[in-house]
Amino acid sequence: MIVTSAVRHAAAGTAAVLFVLPVPAATASPVTSVVPVTSAASAVSGLPGASAASDASGASRREPTQPVRHHVDPARLDRKGTQVQPLPGAPSVPSLSALSWVVADASSGEVLAARNAHRKLPPASTLKALFALTALPHHEPSEQHTVADSELTGIGDGSSLVGVKEGYTYKVSDLWNGVFLSSGNDAVHVLAAMNGGWESMSRQMQDKARSLGAMDTHVVSPDGYDAPGQVSSAYDLAVFGRAGLQDPEFTRYCSTRYADFPAGSWSYGIANTNRLLTGENGVARYPGLLGIKNGYTSNAGNTLISAARRGDRTLVVSVMNPQGGGGLAVYEEARELLDWGFEAVEQVQPVGSLLPAHTKAAAGADSRAVSVPREGAAAKAMAVGKAEAAAKAEAVGKAEAVGKAEAAGNAPRGGAEAAAVPGKDSAAGAAPSGASVGLPLALVGSACAAALALWARRRRSVDRVS
Repeated sequence: MIVTSAVRHAAAGTAAVLFVLPVPAATASPVTSVVPVTSAASAVSGLPGASAASDASGASRREPTQPVRHHVDPARLDRKGTQVQPLPGAPSVPSLSALSWVVADASSGEVLAARNAHRKLPPASTLKALFALTALPHHEPSEQHTVADSELTGIGDGSSLVGVKEGYTYKVSDLWNGVFLSSGNDAVHVLAAMNGGWESMSRQMQDKARSLGAMDTHVVSPDGYDAPGQVSSAYDLAVFGRAGLQDPEFTRYCSTRYADFPAGSWSYGIANTNRLLTGENGVARYPGLLGIKNGYTSNAGNTLISAARRGDRTLVVSVMNPQGGGGLAVYEEARELLDWGFEAVEQVQPVGSLLPAHTKAAAGADSRAVSVPREGAAAKAMAVGKAEAAAKAEAVGKAEAVGKAEAAGNAPRGGAEAAAVPGKDSAAGAAPSGASVGLPLALVGSACAAALALWARRRRSVDRVS
């Protein structure tokens, strides 16, 4: 009974020692797992003893401030008239005659200003930009194709042509030069035939437009020729232009000023009909212009998608059906919008975005995901705290577990806290070595065992004397 009582007292004393014993600082293991510094700081901030380390390196470990996101009213571009949000000192938006126009940042997709952005109008040959986005990926530029007579049927009267002939063999790159430079409807018909036919091409283009978030466009004739019900908008045309600039092949074709077009055993030169690109026929060339596509029909009037680069900034502009200034007005009004956009790019708030809705949602999810690692670390720290408390309670209540401190006490205590509390000198919250944490606790257990053995020997000596 006396021995049992002594053991109980020794066990209780050992449990008390373990309960108040401070956890030694862990050192980093040679093999470390990379954890963001900010997540590590967040994980230890809620644990006892962590505030000092957090304060010492708080400035370097604090999460960076999130970039300010502009609030954009999604319905603003649906309104009629000119939409712009100038900051103090911003240049005035040019007064243009076009029925509809958009100027946007090609990188971010932010719309800097617009007029009647979603007004549905005939697009003319600017629709060829959507045709190229849809059909370009399906054939290599070096692929050769011999034109059949059936592929040139159904071309509308008065269509612009590059001179494709049945029975002739062309490289796919030659046909695309015919589309972009000469706006050749004959080249469009051949490429459409190579991609499933005229009706199939129309459906593919419609699907492509929807995937890009261009909801105003209705495709009837893939070459942009006037057809009942065929419409687009300045917003959609800007979307097509921006998407095209993401494709180096598209960009190369749309920015080519001159090329040779084959005609059997010889070839002839063709020039891009975009005068803002070539600087011909009374229109000065715009510096840094990248194309993209111009168009004209009697029903649509003049239409144009343009893009230009200045420094590290690229803008995309769409202009539909100017009402004054003759056939050159579409180029001059696009020039005015580009000039204004480069001057105002840091002095206006965006009024919309060219990004499709699902892309905007994904971008929002990405921004919210920044806090996920921090929350995960905090939850882990809380779980560790609960495990530690449970281990201590078990040590007090079960004497036999205390007697085996290394086996039943040290492993949970050392392992859990080693995972949650990185060492102060750890560069990136590296996982500490479990052996270095468990060693002092093992010594405590051994000391307690030795004390019990010594007490038992002295007790036996006393019994003999008595």
